[in-house]
Amino acid sequence: MSSLYAFQRDTHFRSLPTATQHIVKASLIDILGVAAAARETPACQAARRYALEHHPASRLASRTLFNGQATHPLGAAWAGGFCVDSLDAHEGHFTSKGHAGATVVPALLALVDAYREQGRTISGEEFLSALCVGYETALRAGVALMATAPEYHASGAFSGIGVVCAGARLLGLDEQTFRHALGIAEYFGPRCPMMRLIDHPSMLRDAHGAGAFSGVNALLLAQAGITGAPAETVEDDRVAACWSDLGTRWEIDAQYFKPWPVCRWAQPALTAASDLMKAHVALRAHNILHIRVETFHESMRLQGHAPTNADEAQYALAYPLAALLQRGQLGPNEFDERALRNEEILALCQQIEIVEAADLSARFPDEILSRVYFRLKDGREISSDITCARGDPQMPLSAEELRDKFRRYSHGALHDSRSDNILTLVDSLEHSVDCHALLEQVLVA
Repeated sequence: MSSLYAFQRDTHFRSLPTATQHIVKASLIDILGVAAAARETPACQAARRYALEHHPASRLASRTLFNGQATHPLGAAWAGGFCVDSLDAHEGHFTSKGHAGATVVPALLALVDAYREQGRTISGEEFLSALCVGYETALRAGVALMATAPEYHASGAFSGIGVVCAGARLLGLDEQTFRHALGIAEYFGPRCPMMRLIDHPSMLRDAHGAGAFSGVNALLLAQAGITGAPAETVEDDRVAACWSDLGTRWEIDAQYFKPWPVCRWAQPALTAASDLMKAHVALRAHNILHIRVETFHESMRLQGHAPTNADEAQYALAYPLAALLQRGQLGPNEFDERALRNEEILALCQQIEIVEAADLSARFPDEILSRVYFRLKDGREISSDITCARGDPQMPLSAEELRDKFRRYSHGALHDSRSDNILTLVDSLEHSVDCHALLEQVLVA
């Protein structure tokens, strides 16, 4: 425990390897772009209404993401996690089988905004240091949970640990209080059965709102004197290997980034289809007679041939594949009500067969793979090789592609100049004596 306490206290962004610095910033940009695009989704609006009504601002006040209304940090964390989670385009991580940033970033912004309101100055370098701590510890807690729990749990089940570590850094908790906060966050963490959500999609998604809340709540409870140690995913001997190289190897380096706003498990098939469309002029929606997707078991469970709302469409495989083929693109606009009722997209969905391939299931979760076969109306057949998802560490998006994604997602919600300001501020954040300027861009309407 002393090594984890020292890690959260002593980690400095400026001392990270250069590649890790870039990934921390890229991850922040990715989350902010998704949050901007998602700020008016039904789930985001509902969670914001809930936060304002049931967690009103008091001695502590935080503004909600890309909205500016003040609520208690607990409410801002709830609403922020729901906001980012409502558009499934944010970065993630293989070994934890989940995501950290959609929990850690909203919670950290809520805490920073609250304590800046009380007159504390938090530098850009300190913000980035806390962010890195939050990511790194959340991902390791996720690896520990997935290695010891018999059921696949949503990301909110482990990401609250990262919120505690990032928050403890900002709040200067002593080691005993820190240990109790970790125990509280894990004990109250939402161990949500993720495959139930896959089979029955809803606004609950990957439980990032609950994870953000549980992390902030644990910090406040521990400060009030509530005890909660130990945290099994941190202190149990069975997970010692998950923490043994903390500070010398960076789990965040294994982050992946999504080109499209759908479940990661659908993205290998989308990558395969996108590549084939570029290589074959004849491969267009109006020429397709049948599509067969062979994939791993968890991806096969997505299905989604007739989604009735954006939640079902984003936890699907057939619908996003049909939309990509029909429109030649797949972004937030392909999940609005008009697109979900598009007769051409829905008709193409019915031409898609999704089956499990034993060889690909055997390689999951270390590899997330699919292959796709097309039969055209003129009798030709076109097929892909086994394909991983664009944006995976072995097929990464370039820095410019990530910035282009941020612009595409944020420009629909923000003025172009504001999007450019956010990029500029994050680029130079470690040199800022106060992170106020960034907060004023991402915490106002």
